[in-house]
Amino acid sequence: MNKYNQMREQMYQPIREEGIFTWDLTQGQEYALGQCKTITESFVDEIRVATQCIGDLYGRLTCALQQGSDPLLSELGIPHAAFLFCRTTLPLSFITTIGRFDFACTPQGIKMMEFNSDTPTSVVEAYYVNEQACRFFGMENPNHGMEAHITKAFQQTVTAYQESGYGIHTKVFTSIGGHAEDEGTAKFLLNHSGIGGRFIPLSQLGILLEDHQLCYMDEGNWVSVDVLYRLHAGEFFAKDQTEQGYPIGEHILQLVAGKRLAMINPPSAFVAQTKAIQALIWSLHEQNQFFTPEEHEVIETYFLPTYLDDEFSGEKPYVKKPIFGREGGAVTLYSAEGEILAKDGEDEYRDQMMIYQELAELPTMEVETLKGPYRGKLLWGCFYVGGQASALVTRLDREITGNLAYYLPFGYK
Repeated sequence: MNKYNQMREQMYQPIREEGIFTWDLTQGQEYALGQCKTITESFVDEIRVATQCIGDLYGRLTCALQQGSDPLLSELGIPHAAFLFCRTTLPLSFITTIGRFDFACTPQGIKMMEFNSDTPTSVVEAYYVNEQACRFFGMENPNHGMEAHITKAFQQTVTAYQESGYGIHTKVFTSIGGHAEDEGTAKFLLNHSGIGGRFIPLSQLGILLEDHQLCYMDEGNWVSVDVLYRLHAGEFFAKDQTEQGYPIGEHILQLVAGKRLAMINPPSAFVAQTKAIQALIWSLHEQNQFFTPEEHEVIETYFLPTYLDDEFSGEKPYVKKPIFGREGGAVTLYSAEGEILAKDGEDEYRDQMMIYQELAELPTMEVETLKGPYRGKLLWGCFYVGGQASALVTRLDREITGNLAYYLPFGYK
């Protein structure tokens, strides 16, 4: 075993044994790198300032869109089955309990690539693993103590539901069972939410025939769910069906709209998830509409030109990506001449509406891996939790950051 392999195992074995982060190897491949990138406080501050400004702008626009017409919601790609759900509002000062912005650090400055406001992952890496990695390498963790942001945001969200007339007694955190990262993320959030509850796999949730409430089986008795944290995307709920063909996902969304189920992330987070909003923001910016002068400056500084149609071919390199795509799924990179530079092989999102975005060149970095030296492109993420810029996380991959991208810890020296 070479030096890197030994050091990596020394670093991740105790983390693995704690049972909080068990997917440092994913699908038999290295996921979490056994090294720690040195960064500066000024760089972290810059990303957090960008996150705060963009998050506040998204918040104001999303609240307006929740009152929009059916044709507007359709134009944003929101499924009809989710319309009532999306119009459900809460007395909150933020649109997502926990979301994550992804950034490219370009020669033109920090540019926001997309917003996972609905079901972000890399939570455990940002709020737990990075602390352990920094301790191992004797570095200072830029994310230290920020788990408190999660607690505050979850508690505020539950309070807002209670003030709106929802029951909040029985709380369940759910994800697809048997998926280590999703289950680990849901359980981590449960443990840091400050609201209590228990983890129940999504497959073990059902609808009670008597009152049509969401429920689970506990020691032979059906228990109704009042509050549901779900690491399961809103657009999946809109089309989920039972084996018998019953639209159980749409039923669950209707429970939220009818004040019979409190859901985290809230409906506004799903509205903000569609990347069509990025095209809308850029269109309003070009037309000098809706936004304040300060917000237009934020857009000009941090946003990439984005459209619902291809406005780049023959002009600039660009990216085509699905409005509800995740982890690089169905993303294609093009040259200015329209030639394909890179293409993701996943078909899951290819039937969705697409956006066209100016290509942002990610910085390259060489790291050591279990397979030897690797040169990849660095993507930064910053969590936006309860309306507050929070922990950072970074991933390293080829031209497209996919679901098997490397996770790279970082810290201050």
